[in-house]
Amino acid sequence: MDLSSVFSLDGKVALITGASKGIGFSIAEIFAAAGAKVVISSRKQDALDEMSGKLRAKGYEVSGFACNVGNMEELPKLVDQTVEKYGTIDILVNNAASNPVFGPVHDTILEAFDKIMDVNVKAPFELTRLCFPHLRKSAEASVINISSIGGISPEAGLGIYSVSKAALISLTKVYAKEWGDAGIRVNAICPGLIQTKFSEALWTNDKIMGMIMKQLSIKRAGTSEEIGAMALFLASAASSYTTGGVFTADGGFTI
Repeated sequence: MDLSSVFSLDGKVALITGASKGIGFSIAEIFAAAGAKVVISSRKQDALDEMSGKLRAKGYEVSGFACNVGNMEELPKLVDQTVEKYGTIDILVNNAASNPVFGPVHDTILEAFDKIMDVNVKAPFELTRLCFPHLRKSAEASVINISSIGGISPEAGLGIYSVSKAALISLTKVYAKEWGDAGIRVNAICPGLIQTKFSEALWTNDKIMGMIMKQLSIKRAGTSEEIGAMALFLASAASSYTTGGVFTADGGFTI
C-alpha cells in the first residue's frame, strides 16, 4: 500500500470557515500541504488576504473570501465564489464559532443565545445544505464539523455554547445518515482545551487551568495543528469507511 496517497488531498477543493486564525487556519495549512486547493473564510477580508498570502508564499493554492456565516444571506455567495474559483467543492469544514458570553446560563440574554445558535448551528446546517449539489459530484466528499467536548458534556461557564455544540453533533449524525447514499461522509471533531485566541479566557485563568489539568491524562493544552491533523484524517481516503463519527481530541478530559 502506498501510504503517501492515503492522506493525500491532491486535486481536492476544500472550503473552511473561521479560517483566518487558530484551528481553522491550521486545518487550511495542513490541507494545502496535502495538495488541496483551499478557500479560507472569515468576516474580515484584510485578515484573509494576509493569511492566504502567507500560505501562497509557501507554494500552496489558497484563496480567501470574506463571509459572516451568522448572516444566512451571505452563505450562497461564499459557495458561488468557491465554485467559480476552483470549479467544485469536495471538502467542507464548518469551523466558525461564536461564544460572546462566559458565566452562568441564566445570565445569557436572548440576543447572545440567538448569535451563538446562528453561527454554531444554523450556519453549518445551511452552508452544508448549499454545498450538497457540489459535494454529491465528488468521488470522495467529506464534511467536517468542529464541535467541542462541551457538546458531549456541558462545560462550566459555557452553557449555551455547549448546547449549540451538542446540536452540531446531532446535525452531523443526521447529515451522515441521510447522505451516505450520495457518497458524502460527515463527521465531527470535539476539541478540548486548545491554546487559541478563542479559548484565551480559559488558558489564561490559573484557577480554571488548575482544575482542567487535574482532569487531563495528557497534562497540557492541545495545539491547533493537532486538530488539523485529525481533520486531515477525516478529509482523506484514510477515513473512507468513517461517517457519523464524533472524535474527541481533548488530552483525555472526557475519559
